[in-house]
Amino acid sequence: MKLTHLDEQDKPKMVDVSSKDETIRTATASGIIQMSRDAYEAVIENRAKKGPVLQTAVIAAIQGTKRTPELIPMCHPLMLSSVKTDIEELPELPGFKLFVTAKLTGKTGVEMEALTGVSIGLLTIYDMLKAIDKAMVIKDIQLESKTGGKSGDFRRE
Repeated sequence: MKLTHLDEQDKPKMVDVSSKDETIRTATASGIIQMSRDAYEAVIENRAKKGPVLQTAVIAAIQGTKRTPELIPMCHPLMLSSVKTDIEELPELPGFKLFVTAKLTGKTGVEMEALTGVSIGLLTIYDMLKAIDKAMVIKDIQLESKTGGKSGDFRRE
């Protein structure tokens, strides 16, 4: 198997996507942050000292999605056409599940952008609540689905 990110001299390279067809591509990723009951209630009751936690996490997730190629070395800079977020309350955990969906028309997929958005959004929640709970756990960051491209569609069962 030939590695796509190494050239003939085994030096790292960015994959050439110039010959690929442009298609509509989407990717949805998710992740969970588990926290103490006190931290969860601070979010729900909007009394975290650093401000509105979930609204800030949404902005951070969008920003993380847009900045993926600055953080992941072999990612192409992409012209995203849409980034959508959703946050599900998990009172039984307690915690939150963050979803990020990225979309574009282009020659390469947006899986890494969606995964990075989730990661940055969850890290932002951690940052805003760490004064209440340093033992929070970020977990289960995963690709939920993707569409478009040569490899076809994927949906987590």
